[in-house]
Amino acid sequence: MNIPRSEHPRPNFVRSNWCNLNGQWQFEIDNGRSGEARGLHREGVSLSGSILVPFCPESSLSGVEHKDFLCGVWYKRTIELDALSDRVRLHFGAVDYRCKVFVNGKRAGEHTGGYTSFFFDITESLRVGKNEIAVYAEDDTRDPLIPSGKQSMRYNSWGCYYTRTTGIWQTVWLEFLPEAHINTVKYYPNIADGSITMEISLCGEGDFSCRVSFDGRDMGSYTAKQAAGMLFLTIPLAETHLWDVGQGNLYDVRFSFGEDRVDSYFGLRQVRIDGHRVLLNERSVFQRLVLDQGYYPEGVYTAPTDADLVRDIELSLAVGFNGARLHEKVFEERFLYHADRLGYLVWGEYPDWGLDHSNPDHIYSILPEWMEEIDRDFNHPSIVGWCPHNETWDQEGHKQFDPAIALVYDVTRSLDPTRPCIDTSGNFHVKTDIYDVHDYNHDPATFKEHYDRLMTDGTLYSTFEPPESLEGRYEKRQHFPGRMPVFVSEYGGAYWVPGKQEKGAGSWGYGTDVQNEAEFMARLRGLTDALLDNDCMFGFCYTQLTDVEQEQNGLYTYDRQPKFDREALRAIFARPAAIESV
Repeated sequence: MNIPRSEHPRPNFVRSNWCNLNGQWQFEIDNGRSGEARGLHREGVSLSGSILVPFCPESSLSGVEHKDFLCGVWYKRTIELDALSDRVRLHFGAVDYRCKVFVNGKRAGEHTGGYTSFFFDITESLRVGKNEIAVYAEDDTRDPLIPSGKQSMRYNSWGCYYTRTTGIWQTVWLEFLPEAHINTVKYYPNIADGSITMEISLCGEGDFSCRVSFDGRDMGSYTAKQAAGMLFLTIPLAETHLWDVGQGNLYDVRFSFGEDRVDSYFGLRQVRIDGHRVLLNERSVFQRLVLDQGYYPEGVYTAPTDADLVRDIELSLAVGFNGARLHEKVFEERFLYHADRLGYLVWGEYPDWGLDHSNPDHIYSILPEWMEEIDRDFNHPSIVGWCPHNETWDQEGHKQFDPAIALVYDVTRSLDPTRPCIDTSGNFHVKTDIYDVHDYNHDPATFKEHYDRLMTDGTLYSTFEPPESLEGRYEKRQHFPGRMPVFVSEYGGAYWVPGKQEKGAGSWGYGTDVQNEAEFMARLRGLTDALLDNDCMFGFCYTQLTDVEQEQNGLYTYDRQPKFDREALRAIFARPAAIESV
């Protein structure tokens, strides 16, 4: 049987004994949310349709392609087991938004949050032979306390809001493991002495060992007899190979605990702030980032193949970027794995749009899942920073959500002191390690004047210099405190479709339209030079990598075809930056 997305979904924590459950499942829409009352979860009750998992029902790849709002959806499939393992876990890469899981009619567990991975131990519900799994998911993109990122809260896609995603949209899989097993591993690299510290959580008791290698050569090991509970260990590495831009340099790790075997990896690197600079391995590296929305024409939130994930990174590298803001979405672990091995810088973000940030209760919607995201992705060396919020608009001028933003920042730093955190990208900063702004001004001379202030008098241009009607409240909400890392984390984004200067219905881009490709490239060079030549700017993020539906301001089309000469773009984005010589 041809299984879509058949690769292991979690490359940094692999057990060989696993089973991919992607493929055809029974499916039924339940907009009345009455399916459980009607017994759809019970054994032997069939659903009315079918779907190809892991693609969401809004996508064409799913075989459903239902574009209207979906309040509730059901999935079912039968699996057959020849024997029972000590423990069996049922994993979900992501299910949007609230879900319940049943095994052989019995409730196995519930999860809230549409973007992070989770599992249930279903051992006690299984039997030898046929077993039935049922999944129910409900979502409401129009609910102001449900985070939905760039999913449209209207019937149609519009502006920078796109096709919705409901239910299962990442791989579903079974994992078989012994009673005594490894729960979690966290890596803390030390580049100064070339060592790796590990924090390991164990379930049960047994002999433990781990062996580190690089390119097949032994780098160090550790053993412990009758280990249990938590292990904290440091292994000096025989050779130092730093993870860097364009150089994944990943160390392989093999863990053994009793009968449990896990394969993993880590990267040896450090991120540190020094004044205006963000240092990678004690070197000033200009972050040439691109905004990546993570949408696909046929799969919506889900890449059709693993190769499509790789291609997006390669498309970015080809035009001179060295990383990306993973925007308003928690990207799947396979993408982060490819970023790890290719030496591609990324910022981990959260899909906080869709939330009413002026409502203090939004903290209950974002914080639990954000903590899950940090925990899931902590070990990826490609992640060089966290950003839980984006453009927290408050059109009424309220400040109620400021304590919530500060709290999310504090929790982020307590969970991960190894990376910087931007509290809210663009606006409104409350408590942050890095000060970023969004500026879609398209006049290169004016744009340059905005940020030359940093070099002349140490002040930062405010994109919220308010009209009199707002009585300065935006300016008061956002004040640059002085010497700290700064970058323009959104700029550019001009509309361009080759051979089509007139916009189609609903299609758009930022700024004034350009009349030809030469004008586009001249404007792009002027804007980008203003940032590269500024020795107080540590990076930029260009909007955006690809078109997404009606937002036609990418450097590539939605189906990943180039709009411009890639070498010409590379000459603009990849040239040396002033701060790299400071």
